Amino acid sequence: MQTTEERQRNPWLAKLHLDGPLMLGLIALCAVSLVVIYSAGGQDIGLVQRQAIRMGVSFVVLFVVAQLAPDIFRTYAFPLYVIGVLMLVAVMFFGVSGKGAQRWLDIGVTRIQPSEIMKLAVPMMVAWYCSKVPLPIRFSSVFMGLLIVLLPTLLIARQPDLGTSVLVASSGIFVLFLAGISWRLILAGGVTAAASLPLFWFFLLRDYQRQRILTFLNPETDPLGSGYHIIQSKIAIGSGGVEGKGWLQGTQSQLEFLPERHTDFIFSVFSEEFGFVGVIALLALYGFVIFRGMLISMRAQSNFKRLLGGSITLTFFIYVLVNIGMVSGILPVVGVPLPLISYGGTSMVTMMAGFGILMGIATHRRLVISQSS
Repeated sequence: MQTTEERQRNPWLAKLHLDGPLMLGLIALCAVSLVVIYSAGGQDIGLVQRQAIRMGVSFVVLFVVAQLAPDIFRTYAFPLYVIGVLMLVAVMFFGVSGKGAQRWLDIGVTRIQPSEIMKLAVPMMVAWYCSKVPLPIRFSSVFMGLLIVLLPTLLIARQPDLGTSVLVASSGIFVLFLAGISWRLILAGGVTAAASLPLFWFFLLRDYQRQRILTFLNPETDPLGSGYHIIQSKIAIGSGGVEGKGWLQGTQSQLEFLPERHTDFIFSVFSEEFGFVGVIALLALYGFVIFRGMLISMRAQSNFKRLLGGSITLTFFIYVLVNIGMVSGILPVVGVPLPLISYGGTSMVTMMAGFGILMGIATHRRLVISQSS
């Protein structure tokens, strides 16, 4: 039960189905994004304006999703998953290609990327399945859950889109982890994955993906070719020092040594200009959003809501971990943007929809308790 103070706090936010602390954290991250994009984009105010419009659309999506009772997602988890898988299959035969990948469906008015839908459909489906079986989850249920995750993951990896396939797989596996999978099964899965690495390397990875891994292991072997991105990124991060060079003063970004500086490698620009102090502040802001998301999930009133909310929050954490890891040279480059900071709109809309679900889990619960008291 919540106290009277908790029920009466920010009543107007509760009526709008918005969680105040989480909303403040998201707005703060978006504000940081606009500041860094202005520097990373060569002080192009048009770039900042376009990103601000995308942020506005994303917050509208968040608001709309937050108005929906979380039980609606449980009701439509299965059909949404099936539709998403069918769209991924359609991409194989009718998809539109771009930049060496076939990831989009042209529906006339616009293009849609089904893999983005699966970032939410997969955890919804696995959470729906796990909420129907006894918890902690048993081996037979784990096996079925893994099949639910594996099918869209392989279809997305085939496009090829290794970064998105990792995120989709993570979102489903997190649900299984939160459902109470035993450590023996986790250990067995780790051993199986390690034993499958040769098969993965020789038969599943494409040549450019193998090259990314080799570059990750030793980027200095090709400093002007495949290793250029990561070498310049590490130089930018290291040159920031403790306090940074100052906003708009980063030589790696302003002199255009750093490629993809306003998208995947924007963390390198931030580190160079704001230094170790700025990085700690940014990580603290991310930590606050993640902590708030997990707190909302733990307070949820059903297994489905807890599992779905926890998976959305931990997947956001994986976004942060993978991007910072890859630009720092401790993970291979897989094309994952820094969440809510990198320039772009598609992944941001999906992410904000996920946070809308979290806010619905938090605020619909408060309204139910308030009405019953």
